[in-house]
Amino acid sequence: MTCRRTLFLLLSLLCQTSGPLPAQDDFEDPPIEYSRSTPDNAVSRLQQRLQNQQSQLTWDPEFGYLKSVLHELQIPVQSQSLVFSKTSLQLRRISPRTPRALYFSDDVYLGFCQQGDVLELSAVDPLLGTVFYTLSQLDSGPAPAFVRHTDNCLVCHSSSRTDGVPGHLARSLLTDHSGQPLLSAGSRNVNHTTPVPDRWGGWYVTGTHGNQKHLGNLIVTEAEANGPLDNTKGLNRTSLTDLFPTSRYLTGHSDIVALMILEHQILVHNRITRASFAVREALHYETTMNAALQNPAGTRLESTTRRISSAADKLVEALLLCDEAPLTATMTGTSGFAEHFAATGPRDSQGRSLRDLDMQTRMFRYPCSYLILSPAFQALHPEMKSAVLTRLQNVLTEPTPAPRYSHLSATDRQNIREILSELLPEFAATMR
Repeated sequence: MTCRRTLFLLLSLLCQTSGPLPAQDDFEDPPIEYSRSTPDNAVSRLQQRLQNQQSQLTWDPEFGYLKSVLHELQIPVQSQSLVFSKTSLQLRRISPRTPRALYFSDDVYLGFCQQGDVLELSAVDPLLGTVFYTLSQLDSGPAPAFVRHTDNCLVCHSSSRTDGVPGHLARSLLTDHSGQPLLSAGSRNVNHTTPVPDRWGGWYVTGTHGNQKHLGNLIVTEAEANGPLDNTKGLNRTSLTDLFPTSRYLTGHSDIVALMILEHQILVHNRITRASFAVREALHYETTMNAALQNPAGTRLESTTRRISSAADKLVEALLLCDEAPLTATMTGTSGFAEHFAATGPRDSQGRSLRDLDMQTRMFRYPCSYLILSPAFQALHPEMKSAVLTRLQNVLTEPTPAPRYSHLSATDRQNIREILSELLPEFAATMR
């Protein structure tokens, strides 16, 4: 009965936020073969190390395998974000008193629930997009098994809100005192384009943000949810100790900067996956049609060019933060995530990094996503990568960019172009 209730709630949320479910046949058939393909990602590689006795996990009576898994996967504790809406697999464990903790790195997301049966993980896989796993929280020794999931997770994590591919999503919705979503008040998918006042319903948020409003730290009745909202007590919070027992978590923070980066990263990861799937599906279809029509091998179909171009444009828009919601005051976190994030990753000869934060009027000092340097981007099919880098080069070198990119000043475009020329050799090659 509990499983049926869980599935019913998740389906209800999906219907109200994501529109109709896409046909999963697109990525279950060749050339993707999502469920039948062997993953190669941070979690699958950790599993291999455990099996080969090259690594081991340590179980803890309070947190199970959480601390050890975070260490092995190099996920920073400072990334902790806390969500109290009942909108995930272990919803009966989630409430405002026992929020679900999320942690993330560039390529892994991990969910932890108090007294949870499992850790929930999703890994960025260069060929499969997002791959979902659970790890039992029972003490199973130093080499427990991660279990891959290809069915229930896709109910929510493969929809129009994830660009029609196995992906990630973050939502903002109001909840009652138990964490139950108040669906009559609506719900929205959140990424870097979402206005700050519409973000973080159902989430705890720590940090200062001036006079900007948001929906974090807010619990309401159904009547209140459908009227004017007063979230004065939830704004500019630097501590959550009066709301729930924070000592039961690895930190007492749900850092506002970590939330901002998480939401940006989710969108870009989904666009990378969409681009990866689109080019391989288009080329597979082209090969099939050429054979059926007895065309010479390699004959380029107009539909192939169109599909590659469309997915490349969407990815470039995400990488360059088109439609990013503006910040109207400085955002400062509480966990040290901002400092940790900025210290990670390469810098050019002038000391510039795509991880340098602004957090005053926008997220990044140099508005190009750091994920362009990620293994997932590097693994894109050469035709897609070439299309993306060529489009990127055009945007960054045009004397007057298209209106879509008018948010980038001439100085922005020069800085990004110079940084990429040093840190991304393939980009430099497009300039020759």
